[in-house]
Amino acid sequence: MKYSLLFSLLLLPLPVFAESMEHPYEYDSEYVLSIDEHSYSIPYRADAKILAMAIDPELTSLLIGLEDAKESIFVIDLQHEMINAENSEFAILVNGYDVDYEMVSDSDSSTFSFYIPEFTEEVEIIGTHVIPEFPFGVVLGFAFLVTAVTVFSRTKTAFKL
Repeated sequence: MKYSLLFSLLLLPLPVFAESMEHPYEYDSEYVLSIDEHSYSIPYRADAKILAMAIDPELTSLLIGLEDAKESIFVIDLQHEMINAENSEFAILVNGYDVDYEMVSDSDSSTFSFYIPEFTEEVEIIGTHVIPEFPFGVVLGFAFLVTAVTVFSRTKTAFKL
């Protein structure tokens, strides 16, 4: 009994250590995703050829197109600025099927690792927040336009009275 208690106490600090580790993966390749005026370097390792990556703001996801995929472990490092999820509850779909994944996270990014079977064509990483579709300047311009139209319409009706 006392040995099991001692053994469990020795294992207790391991999850804390695992979360504090730097990303323990090595990457074979890097994909540069350009969105508006920003470029994001996305390191990954996979036994597949990446055709394209794209952000889908409606589905709050990152879509990854693959070709010539072999059965392997796919590892990808994504910046929190690009895609994030509340409570780190992401969903990963491989060819449309939900898969289990491991995640190591720090203050800047999250590293995901998951299994992809042979002939995988699409991976989707779903979060709750992705890079906005429109640049900040466009949103401010739109807000200014709506405000100007509202003020103009109210002042025009005030002169008619």
